[in-house]
Amino acid sequence: MAYEYSELLAMARDWAQTALAQGHLKQQSARELFELDARGPEQLFDQQSSPHRPLIVAFIGGTGVGKSSLLNRLAGQAVARAGIERPTSREVTLYHHRSLQLGQLPASLPLEKTKIAQHDNAQNQHIVWIDMPDFDSIELGNKTLVLEWLPHIDVLLYVVSPERYRDNKAWQLLRAEGGKHAWIFVMNQWDRAVPSQLEDFKQQLGRAGFSDPLVLYTSCSEPANDRFPELLEQLAALSSRQTMHEITQHNRRRRLQDLEARLRQYAQQLAGRDYAGLRQHFSASWQQAESTFQQGLAWAFHAYADAIAGGPGAKGEIKLWDAWAQTRVGDILEDLLQQADQRGISSKALKPGLDTLKSATEKAAAQQIELAARQALINPGNRLQRSLLRLTGICETLLPISAMLIVGYQVFSGYYHSAADSTAYLGVDFAVHSSLLIGLSWLLPFFLHRKLQPSLRTAALAGLNKGLLQVLSRFRGDTEQVIADSERAGKECLHALRALIEKTADDSPFGAAQNPLLNRVLIR
Repeated sequence: MAYEYSELLAMARDWAQTALAQGHLKQQSARELFELDARGPEQLFDQQSSPHRPLIVAFIGGTGVGKSSLLNRLAGQAVARAGIERPTSREVTLYHHRSLQLGQLPASLPLEKTKIAQHDNAQNQHIVWIDMPDFDSIELGNKTLVLEWLPHIDVLLYVVSPERYRDNKAWQLLRAEGGKHAWIFVMNQWDRAVPSQLEDFKQQLGRAGFSDPLVLYTSCSEPANDRFPELLEQLAALSSRQTMHEITQHNRRRRLQDLEARLRQYAQQLAGRDYAGLRQHFSASWQQAESTFQQGLAWAFHAYADAIAGGPGAKGEIKLWDAWAQTRVGDILEDLLQQADQRGISSKALKPGLDTLKSATEKAAAQQIELAARQALINPGNRLQRSLLRLTGICETLLPISAMLIVGYQVFSGYYHSAADSTAYLGVDFAVHSSLLIGLSWLLPFFLHRKLQPSLRTAALAGLNKGLLQVLSRFRGDTEQVIADSERAGKECLHALRALIEKTADDSPFGAAQNPLLNRVLIR
């Protein structure tokens, strides 16, 4: 599907707005795209009443080169003001055939400074003449007026004089406009020129990009030996329907080239962003950051654990995640944004997600660390300690019972045998040994149970460190997720841009025209 240039430009601007909002495109880069002009000559005419629009020719040049006199000569009557009034003229004169229906002129044009005149010359029916103010005059608004009308021009009839063909301001305009228009060059006031000036002028045009420029010379005061008739012939040839179509196609291709070139620059910028390097830098710097957090919060954790071991008291006044820790988080994220800029990644693409992460960390870090400490106090110690505690707790009961059963059995057995032989069955040694056996069977597991009992301080400290590691691990994962989300959105943005670039690709090659005249008036 072939798109109109205005449609493609609108789609490109919509893409740029989205890319700007997401932070994938910088405002300075996007400004070039928004400065591209969608205006064209066809906007000046009513396409329904006049489907084949005329050729729009504008007279442009410096002060005193005779543009108005040349237009009056072409028109056969006094259409444009000339002479001493010219340097202070502040208007554009639009001169067209009476049969031509102008459309509603674009509101962007300075209509209050536009004079419209009509004629009945059938020979120039398909040509609209526009007399521009002198853009290098003392009136500063004249340049603005010229620039407002330029997008609506097909052919710029660039008029110079022998004295002013090297004018710097005129050359600046010529270089800026370049291939946007067809160009015919006229050295007016030929009666005051020498041939070497014309040759020098052609050489300058060659350096500006014209391999074989169409350069004519005229003299309104002595018209006998000038090339004014050839100027009329060339303008009539350019106004033919086929040539007009070729000029329109040339302008379309030129505009598409400019648009495609800018879009490809954006694609190169997006494709060149080094997300892998950013992740690698963050991973390397994070290892040092974890150690810094553990060292910096150690005092607060020890103070909190001491308060836990000593009972209720001052632990509520201890900040487990203080301003120092939050400042370090800000430093890490700021370094990440700086590294992103160095790798072609706009900080705007990352900053919203990182700001949200920073705020969430400040709110939840202390709670998560304290929660881990409380969970550690519920089941203090490690698995081995808890297993041994259960074992010694069982032994505290079973071993004394076993010892008492053994002693009881010995007492019963001694009593039974003493009844048979009438001997005493209890003695001091037996009583002492039995007491020691029972005592040791209880004291040993009781002592081990007490010694294996985990310290609340140690448990609280372990829980605090575990909670800190959880906070840091979550922070790292969330930061990497923000980077990944930005990269994914950037790839989607790049994919949409490449699809748009494909639409701007023109089928017709940008080569030499079949019309020799166009090869002379257009920059390829």
